[in-house]
Amino acid sequence: MAYQAVIGLEVHLQLKTKSKIFSACPQEYHGAEPNSFTDPFTLGLPGTLPTLNREAVELAMMFGLGLNCDVAGFTQFHRKNYFYPDAPKNFQLSQYDRPIARDGFLDVTLEDGTTHRIRIKRAHLEDDAGKLTHPTYAPYSMLDLNRAGSSLLEMVTEADIVSAEQARAFLESVQAIAQALGVSDAAPEEGKMRCDVNLSLHRPGEPWGTKCEVKNLNSFRSVARAIEFETARQARILDAGGRITQDTLGWDEGGQKTFLMRTKEGEADYRYFPEPDLPPLDITPEWIARVRARMPELPAQKLERYLAAGVRAADAQTLSLSVPLSRFFDEALTAQSRPDAQKVDAQKLDAQKLANWLLGDVSGLLAAREETLDGSALRPAHLAALVGLIDAGTISGKIAKDLLPDVLAGHDPAALVQERGLSVVTDTAAIDAAIDAAMAADPATVEKVRGGNAKAMNALFGPVMKAMGGQAKPEVVRERLTAKLGLS
Repeated sequence: MAYQAVIGLEVHLQLKTKSKIFSACPQEYHGAEPNSFTDPFTLGLPGTLPTLNREAVELAMMFGLGLNCDVAGFTQFHRKNYFYPDAPKNFQLSQYDRPIARDGFLDVTLEDGTTHRIRIKRAHLEDDAGKLTHPTYAPYSMLDLNRAGSSLLEMVTEADIVSAEQARAFLESVQAIAQALGVSDAAPEEGKMRCDVNLSLHRPGEPWGTKCEVKNLNSFRSVARAIEFETARQARILDAGGRITQDTLGWDEGGQKTFLMRTKEGEADYRYFPEPDLPPLDITPEWIARVRARMPELPAQKLERYLAAGVRAADAQTLSLSVPLSRFFDEALTAQSRPDAQKVDAQKLDAQKLANWLLGDVSGLLAAREETLDGSALRPAHLAALVGLIDAGTISGKIAKDLLPDVLAGHDPAALVQERGLSVVTDTAAIDAAIDAAMAADPATVEKVRGGNAKAMNALFGPVMKAMGGQAKPEVVRERLTAKLGLS
């Protein structure tokens, strides 16, 4: 029988606080010179004392609520002792047996439409370590402590994940929740979202196997590849009669394989004990209520709203998971057309048509230009106006596509249509003249159509639209062609 994978994830999010979690040292160090964002506490100098960052606590509470967790009424920090160059204090301040949030869940939907519930075991606060850089072939490593002491939230799942696809969908949902709540930028490429994978194999009906942990994966793609590789590696060992040892592994991005870092530490190796310089924290129901009141709409709530508005499930999922896309879509969807500029009645846009343009033509053009939606000059009201002009029959879809580059540059589509005289031509005399010219130029096709090959009419439709500069209303052209060709 084939093996089944048992997977749990540990996700680390750098919280969006101005200062580090236990000191006033600024946290936004990205792009700065190494070791320029430090202070006595970050460096672990004797005599320094921690001061807990209130905003870090509230962001952790908010994230826990967003994951359907129980937010603790009582929480406490412990010292987690380990000796490594990136930990100047030789211990990490973390929450051990009293995390700030526990026992939550997150429902994730896969591409095949199935939904899976992933349970959240706990989420706890801690300070981050520094960063070691290992130059190729150099007999030394370089230490950067800018990241040390940053506000970090670690979330641990139950072993409910069984595939790389589920893991990736879960991480995408976690990222979307963190960004929607403003808890974290959750940008893996900046080190603000990192993931460890715990994976074991077993045959159906047998006890779980020994797990290995793959550390510090910094992209969703790497998580998926690491799961696929480690599943195959462990299966080969078991098939050969070997035994899996509980190891801590690294991920070789270049070789696309795991490698041994060290034998896995046990809980006793960390010698946890309560932090003597920080008192326990009592989180009252009133405090939780104030934090809950600050929470914006979650991705799952957006998804329900988009589905109710008539957006297809796949498109609704894409929109709900992206803060820039959902914000732009909502602003465009609620924008009313302007009768003074477009000469049409004010009406709400069709949500699916707007989604088609935003996720299709707009996203495609931005990708080709290597631009982002937030970085472009496109205004939600202008995209709404462009779609409204098509719906009103003022312009054709082809003209709208031709106008899109200018609309992305910040121009009002209604003004462009008026300035360039691009309104759809409904003058049947002009359309009839173009049809007569097309039929005269292609008598063979006319004979085919009149001989019973109705589909051959498409060979005449194209030249007519071209002669009209794409401004003729397609429905009118087809109606006049049908009449002139004598078709019912």
